[in-house]
Formats: sequence, structure tokens, C-alpha cells
Amino acid sequence: MDDIYKTLCRIVGNEHCSNRPEELFIYSFDLGTFEPKRPDYVVAPKSVEEIQAIVRLANENNIPVIPLGGGLSLAGLAVPLKGGIIIDLKRMDKIIDVNEKARYALIECGVSQGQLTSYLEQHYPHLTHSEPGAPPAATMAGNIMIHGQGDLAHPYGFTSDMICGLEVVLPHGDILRIGSSAINAGWFSMHPLPDLNVFLGWYGTTGIITKLSIKLFPAKKIRGFGTLVVEDEDLVPEIIYRITHTQLCEDIIAFSRAIPPFASGLHHITVNIGADSEKELEFKQEIIWDDVLGEYIRQDFAGYLGFKRGLERPQVSKTSDYKKGGGFEYVGGIMPVETYPICYKKGREISERHNIPYTVTARVIGAANSMMFAWTYAFNRAEPESIKQAREALHETDGLVLELGGVIWKPGVYGQRLLMERLDPVTKDLMKKIKTLLDPKGIMNPGNWEIF
Repeated sequence: MDDIYKTLCRIVGNEHCSNRPEELFIYSFDLGTFEPKRPDYVVAPKSVEEIQAIVRLANENNIPVIPLGGGLSLAGLAVPLKGGIIIDLKRMDKIIDVNEKARYALIECGVSQGQLTSYLEQHYPHLTHSEPGAPPAATMAGNIMIHGQGDLAHPYGFTSDMICGLEVVLPHGDILRIGSSAINAGWFSMHPLPDLNVFLGWYGTTGIITKLSIKLFPAKKIRGFGTLVVEDEDLVPEIIYRITHTQLCEDIIAFSRAIPPFASGLHHITVNIGADSEKELEFKQEIIWDDVLGEYIRQDFAGYLGFKRGLERPQVSKTSDYKKGGGFEYVGGIMPVETYPICYKKGREISERHNIPYTVTARVIGAANSMMFAWTYAFNRAEPESIKQAREALHETDGLVLELGGVIWKPGVYGQRLLMERLDPVTKDLMKKIKTLLDPKGIMNPGNWEIF
């Protein structure tokens, strides 16, 4: 055992530290198409103090540090591009506090979205959070780190807009608190102090989030969704605008996919509604489906697939097709709503050019301030050629997002480079100064957001 490994074992305990090849292999890749890169060590700390000790050790010895949440980003964001220490944060999974009246939860970085959902359903059934539609193992901290969005994105925005406070271990090991918690006033607000938040969207290259306070929202007693189908993609932006104008629904998702074949070329617009009574549900349904969408149905521009009741939250990933081998990855783009038609057409062309059944999905963020588009490409993990096809389609779609005037969402290294080529020079220079100030040795998740 080398000295670094011995020290890591002393920090977290022998059972939570490894340099064994078979375990390093597991941490060398994610579920997307990114090429594997092995770490040198893997540790699973249980406390902020242990994270501080690991970071200080890495800083002293110029060893890369890669924080890992659920490992579900798909884009290689937690793959150890230059080796080093992967810090698996899943053991830091305490739900520290729920403030019922102020509607926020203080949690550790390893708390998963499924864990928080279950806890709230059991202890605070009248409260909920914005679920991303990802597998339950996805961590809350990981989702806010990538500016994720969930099933309350339409009324409330990105998950990162729902943060009330952060605790971060900086690259030299010090602890930083942001928001009202910085003056020990509680974890209820990020405002009105000077904004020091340079940690969201940086993929752990500026520090490791260890605690976060996140907004909670009223959990409705009744939930259901209805689906409208249109053939003309040019109608989708107009329909979404009219639905969002009512301010009556929780989540709006539009998607089109090649499989099953009878659905190819059709556009499904799913509207999720929550209510506390049958009277409220009936009122919302009447406004949305009779007054707003009924016009399209009566003119035979659209078809109505009915309304389904149930408390199950929408799973966006279920809109995707899966090949044998179970692989899929997608490019996300934050786009203006009016770009839906061209996003659909261009995304379908890319899929068909690479012999992949197309899937195009879009979720409304804010009152249609933007949409998160996802172009999904399935592949067979056991076939290198299938992976290569998907990777080429993903790279082509990264370029498409920028061509259409959007911003690539949670970009991998390839997408990051495309963004930096177009980045405003002053913005790019400031990012470089911030990174150099916080992490002068460049140990934090190196390979990501490398600004030359």
C-alpha cells in the first residue's frame, strides 16, 4: 500500500477506501458512451470533516479529486479524466431538517431524489419537491449541480433556482457557506447577501457541495395527466403558450418518437395537473381541456388521449427507446419554445442518418421562458460500432444546439469545448480567473471546463 492509500484509509476507514482494480474499474465509466478512465483511488466519506481531509491531502500532493453523486449524468462528468481520487458521496445521506412552515429541507449531498420523496411522503405528505424524472438513485446535489429540472419546472424553474443555501468544501479544504446560513440565520434564503455562488454548473471544478437547502412545495392530494396529440409540429409552440398562460398545471412535456411505428411523426403534449379536491381538479380540467385545447380538438387539429389519474410522478426517460444492450444517452439543449419544430426536424434527421430510431423530448421551464430539449440515441453497450454511432450523433447534436441558438445542457467535454469556442471573451476570462483563484493547482475534476 502506498502512502496516499494508507492516509485515505486512515481518513475514511479501510472498508470505505479502495485501490483494487476490480473496484476502480466500476468507477471508471458512467452509463453513457464516454470512454472509460480509471481512478487511482476511491473513497466514500461519511462527514464533511473527512471530505476536508481528503481534499487537503489531494491539494498537498497535486492529486485530482472527482466528486461523485449518483453517477447518472451519462455525459462523463464524473469520469476521472486524469485519474486521481473519486469521492463517492452516497454515504453522506442525512436529511438533517425539514422546515414545514417555511417549506425547505436541509440535506447532505448524498441524499437521493428517491430518498427525499419517500421521506416526505412518510413524514410530510403535504410537502413535495421537484422530481427530475431520473432514476431514484440520482442525488439532489448532482441534479442542482447540472442545473437540472423536474416535474415542477413549469411553475418554479430549474432545480438550481430552488436552492436556499449551500455548504461547500473549497479546493484547499476550507468550508464555505452561502446565503442566510453564512451569518447563522438559518437556511431559508440565498438572498439578499452578495451572491458568491460559483459552484452550480461547474461540475465540481470549483468545490464540493456537502450540504444544501432546497425549497419544498405543496403536495397536491390528487394528480393526473392528459395527453393531446397533434400531427403538425408547428402547432406545438402555440399550444404550449396557451396552456402555460392558464398557470394551472404542474408539468408540460412534448415528445415525438419513432417507436412504436404508428406514433412516428406525431407530437404528444402531456399536461400534468395537481389538485386538493375534486372541485379544483374539475375546474382545471375544464379550463385547460375544454376552453384552451378543445378548440384544436373540435377543428380536428388534435386528438385527445384522455385523462389518467394517479399519484405516480412522470418519468421523462420512459419516452426513450432502448436497443438490445440497454444503452441510451442524450444531448440536452436549453432552447426557446418556438424552436420546437426545427428541433424536432433536425433531431429526427440526425437519428435517421445514424440509423437510430428518433426520440425528441421537451419539458417546459418557467412560464414557457424556455424548454429543455433532449435528443435521445439508443445503443447496444456490447457493440462498439453501435456506441460509435451514438457518440457521433451526440456530437453532431451538440453542434445543432448552438446552431439553433440554444445552450447545451450538462455538456460533456466535447460540448464544453464547443461552448467555450463561442463564449464571450470577457465571460471566459472571468471564468478563468475564478477557477485559478479557487483551484490554482487544478486538482478539482480536471478535464472539465478547462479554460485555456
